Amino acid sequence: MTDITDDIAEEISFQGFEDDYKLLQSLLNDVLQREVGHNFMEIVERTRTLAQSACNLRIAGIEDTAELLERQLAAELSKLTLEEALSLARTLSHQLNLMGIAETHHRLRRNRGVAQSSKSCDDTFNQLVQSGISADQLYDTVCKQEVEIVLTAHPTQINRRTLQYKHIRIAHLLEYNERQKELELEDKEMLIEDLAREITSIWLTDELRRHRPTPVDEARAGLNIVEQSLWKAVPHYLRRVSNSLKKQTGRPLPLTCTPIKFGSWMGGDRDGNPNVTAKVTKDVSLLSRWMAIDLYVREVDNLRFELSMNQCSDRLSRLAQEILEKESSDEDRHESWNSSHNWNQVKHHGEHVPALPTQLPTGADLPSCTECNEVESHYPRLDVPGSEYKPLNRPDGEVFSVGGPIPDLNKTSQKIFGNGNLPPSSSSQASGVPRTPPFSSSQLLVQKKLFAESQIGRSSFQKLLEPSSSYRPGIAPYRIVLGDVKEKLLKTRKRLELLLEDLPCEYDPWDYYETSDQLLEPLLLCYESLQSCGSGVLADGRLADLVRRVATFGMVLMKLDLRQESGRHAEALDAITNYLDMGTYSEWDEVKKLEFLTRELKGKRPLVPPSIKVAPDVKEVLDTFRVAAELGSDSLGAYVISMAANASDVLAVELLQKDARLSVGGELGRPCPGGTLRVVPLFETVKDLREAGSVIRRLLSIDWYREHIIKNHNGHQEVMVGYSDSGKDAGRFTAAWELYKAQEDVVAACNEYGIKVTLFHGRGGSIGRGGGPTYLAIQSQPPGSVMGSLRSTEQGEMVQAKFGLPQIAVRQLEIYTTAVLLATLRPPLPPREEKWRNLMEDISKLSCNSYRSTVYENPEFLAYFHEATPQAELQYLNIGSRPARRKSSAGIGHLRAIPWIFAWTQTRFVLPAWLGVGAGLKGVCERGHTDDLRAMYKEWPFFQSTVDLIEMVLGKADIPIAKHYDEILVSPSRQPLGAELREELIITERYVLLVTGHEKLSDNNRSLRRLIESRLPYLNPMNLLQVEILKRLRCDDDNNKLRDALLITINGIAAGMRNTG
Repeated sequence: MTDITDDIAEEISFQGFEDDYKLLQSLLNDVLQREVGHNFMEIVERTRTLAQSACNLRIAGIEDTAELLERQLAAELSKLTLEEALSLARTLSHQLNLMGIAETHHRLRRNRGVAQSSKSCDDTFNQLVQSGISADQLYDTVCKQEVEIVLTAHPTQINRRTLQYKHIRIAHLLEYNERQKELELEDKEMLIEDLAREITSIWLTDELRRHRPTPVDEARAGLNIVEQSLWKAVPHYLRRVSNSLKKQTGRPLPLTCTPIKFGSWMGGDRDGNPNVTAKVTKDVSLLSRWMAIDLYVREVDNLRFELSMNQCSDRLSRLAQEILEKESSDEDRHESWNSSHNWNQVKHHGEHVPALPTQLPTGADLPSCTECNEVESHYPRLDVPGSEYKPLNRPDGEVFSVGGPIPDLNKTSQKIFGNGNLPPSSSSQASGVPRTPPFSSSQLLVQKKLFAESQIGRSSFQKLLEPSSSYRPGIAPYRIVLGDVKEKLLKTRKRLELLLEDLPCEYDPWDYYETSDQLLEPLLLCYESLQSCGSGVLADGRLADLVRRVATFGMVLMKLDLRQESGRHAEALDAITNYLDMGTYSEWDEVKKLEFLTRELKGKRPLVPPSIKVAPDVKEVLDTFRVAAELGSDSLGAYVISMAANASDVLAVELLQKDARLSVGGELGRPCPGGTLRVVPLFETVKDLREAGSVIRRLLSIDWYREHIIKNHNGHQEVMVGYSDSGKDAGRFTAAWELYKAQEDVVAACNEYGIKVTLFHGRGGSIGRGGGPTYLAIQSQPPGSVMGSLRSTEQGEMVQAKFGLPQIAVRQLEIYTTAVLLATLRPPLPPREEKWRNLMEDISKLSCNSYRSTVYENPEFLAYFHEATPQAELQYLNIGSRPARRKSSAGIGHLRAIPWIFAWTQTRFVLPAWLGVGAGLKGVCERGHTDDLRAMYKEWPFFQSTVDLIEMVLGKADIPIAKHYDEILVSPSRQPLGAELREELIITERYVLLVTGHEKLSDNNRSLRRLIESRLPYLNPMNLLQVEILKRLRCDDDNNKLRDALLITINGIAAGMRNTG
C-alpha cells in the first residue's frame, strides 16, 4: 500500500480531520437509514464496533483477544444474505472514500497554514544560497531545468469519473464550511443539506464500470486533468518559482521558461494493447490539439475584457492599425461578393471577432491570481454534462469541451464521446497532414448551401453588436490585437474540426496557428507594450499566465509518446526482408543486423515497396510509423521500445521511421512536418538492465547513429528504465540495485562519447512497481544521473491523486522542481567505500535467489497465487483498455506487473514489494555486517531510500488478514506455503528494524501510521467480507450479483489502501 500522498503525509493537519469525517459519516448514516432501513444500520454498527475493538486490542498488543473478535466478525459476515453483503460492501467502500476526501482536504488545509513549506521553491532556493551556491548558478540551473511528467493510462484508477466528480464536490463543501466559520444558522443548515444531497447522489450511483474504456476514453481522462487542474496549477506554480527566484537572485524566471512540461502515453502506448491502433493515435493527437486551442480561446476572451486601456507602444499601435485596415478591406470585399454569391461564405469559416467584447466572458470578473490560490477554491470548477457550464460565445453555436458537448458538424461528431471512439471519418490529419480527397461537386454544393443558410441574419445582428466605425479609432489597441488572435484561434479550431469531419479545408496558412511561436508573438508584443508603458502590474497578471501556458502546453497540451514492443518491429522487418528475398531478419546475428540497418539508414531510397502485402499485425506497425511521419515531433514526443535488449532494436525503429518519412514526404511533395521522433530504448528485465550500458556504447560507436543524435536531437540521448517488470522478474530489492547500476553505466557510456543523457523513469504507483514519494526517489538516484533533466511517468490513480486538484498539483510540481534542482546542484552521495557496493551485491543475490525460488521455481506457487488472491476476478473491473497479459500464457512471466501487484495489495500481503528482502538482509547480518548496514542506512541516500520504502510497505501489510485469506480460500495442501511466506514477512520486519534502528515500523513517519490506523475499522471488515464473497463466488461462478459485490469490495480495499497496482 503506497499511500498516494506519502510525499507530504507528514504535513497533514489532524485538527478538524476527525470532526469532518464524523460529519460525513453521520450524513452517510442518515442516507442509509432512509435508503436501506434500521435493521441494516444495526449490521453496519455491529461490524464497525467489532472491527474497531479488534484494532484497538492489536495496537495495545493484546493479539489473542483481537483474533477472537476478528473470528467472531468473520463468522457474522458469513451469515449475511447476498443483499446484505452487497449493501455492506457498498457502505464500507463509501466510508473509506469519504475518509480519503477528508484526509486530502486537511492536507491542503495544513499547507495553507504553513509560511514556508518544506521542499518548496522558497525553502530549497534559500537552502542552496545559504550553502554556497551562487545566485548566477542557481538562476542558470533553474532556467535550464527540463523535467517532463508523462501521464499514462495504466489501469489502476479504480473510481469512475462520475464518482471522482462527486467526491470533488464534497471537498468543495468542506472547504466552504471551513472558510466561512461565521456562517448564519440557516446557511450552515443549507451547507449540511448540500452535503447530504451529494452523499445521497453517491449512494444512488453505480460504483462499477459496466464497459471497458477505450483508448480514446483514457485520453479524454488525461485531457480532463489538464483542463480541470493543471491549466490552473501551472501558472500558479511558475509564479512561485519566479517569485522565489527573484527573492534569491534578484531576477525572475523568464516568461517563456518552463522547468516542467507534460507528455502522455494515453492513445500512444500500444505495447501489448491491440486496441491502440494507428488511427487511435492520430485521433487522440487531433483531439489534444483541439483542446489546446479551445482553452486558449477562453483565455484570450478573458484578456480582451481585461486589457481595455488605450496607451500602448508604437509597435502595438501599428499592428492594431494594420488589423483594422485589413478587417475593413475584407468587409468591403465580402459585402461585394455576398451581394451576388452569398454561398461563397462557405470559404470563410472563421467567425469575425469584433474588437470590443460583446459579452462578459466567464471568469473575467476574477483576477487571474485567484485561479489557484487561497482566495478562491483550489478545487476545479467542473465542466460536466448537466452542469451549468457556459460555453464560449460562438456565433455558430458550436461547443466542444472535454466531458461536454461536441461540435455540431452535421451531428456526426457526437460519436466522439458517445462510446469513446472517434467516428470512422475522423482519419483526417492535423496540421501538416495531407488532406482527404475533396467532396464531389454536388456534395460541396450541399455543404455550401447548408452553411449559407446557417449565416442568414447573422451578419446583420453582428453589425448591431459591433461598435460603429466612427468609434473604431478609439478602441483599445490590445483588444484589437487580441481580437485578431482570437479570430485566428477560432479558424485554427474550425480547421481541426473540418479535418476531423473530412470536410473541405481551404484556409490560408496565415489565417491559423501552426506553432506556439506564432501564438506567442502577439502575446509577447502586448506584454512588452504594457511593460514599456509602465503597466507592468497588468502585464504580469492574466497575460503573463497565458504566455506561460502557451510555453508549457504548446499547441498540443501534452506531446504523445508512442510505445511498442521490440519483437513487433522485428516481425515487420522479417516481412520486408522476406519480401525482398533477403532472408529472415530475426534469424540474423546482431552483427549482420547492424550492418544491414546501418547500410539502409545511410541510403536515400525507401526500403518498403508500396506494393508489399503483409499480415495485419505487421501492417499496423507500418501504419503507426506513417502516422508518426504525418504528425512529426510537433505533435509526438518519443518512440519508446519496450523490452529493448540490443542496439539493433533502436536502429530498427530508426529505419522504419526514416522509411515512413521518405514515403509520406514523397506523397506530400515536401518534407514531413516537424522532426524525427526521439527513439528511446526501455530496459526492463534484470538481464537487459545489466546490458544497458553496453547497448548504449554499441549504439554511440556507430558513426551514423552518433551523428544523427548530434544533428537531429541536439546531442541528447534518452534512455528509459523500467521498474515494474524488473521488480516482477527479480524482486524489489534486486530490481532497485540493478536499476541503480544500470543508470550509472548508461551515464558513463554517454559521457565517454560526449553525449548528454536524460533518464526516463517508468515508475508505477505502488512500491512494488517503483512508486513511492517523488522527492525521496529523485534524491536517491546515482550521482550524475539527474543533471537538470528528468522524465518520469505518473500512472493510473497517481495522476488523479497528484494532479487532480490544482493546489495539490502545484505542490507536486514544486517537489519535482526542487528535487531535481538539489540532485543537480547537490548530488546525492555515492557509496562511501567499495565494501558497501559488495554488500549490496551480496544482499541482491540472496534476495533474488529467495524471490525466484518462491515465485518461479516452486511448482505450487502459481496455484497458491490464484487461490489466495482475487487475481482472476480483476479483469471484470473494466478499468483499462489493455489486456492483463501480454500473451495468452497462464504463467507469472507474461502476467503484467499491475495485476500481479494489485492482487497481492487486495489481500494486504503486498508480497511483491518485500519478498526476498528478509533473506538478503538476514544473510549479510549473520556474516557480521550489521554495523556496516546501519552505516549504509545513515550515510548512503540510495540504500536509505530503498530500506525506507520497504519499511513503509511492511507497515501496511497485515499478517492476520493475509492468514484469513489462506485459511478460507487456499487448498489445505498449499496452506503450508502461505505459512512459510508469512514467516518470511516476520523475518523481513525484524531485519529492517535492525538496520534502521527503529523500535516499530513507520516510526519515522508517525503521521502516516496514524492515517493507516484510522482506516482499519473500515478496511479490515472489507477484507473479511471479500474473503466470504470470494468463497461463495467460487462455488457459484455465474452469479453476477455476487461478482458485483466482489468488485465493490475490490474498489473499497483500493480506496482504503490508497493504491491498486
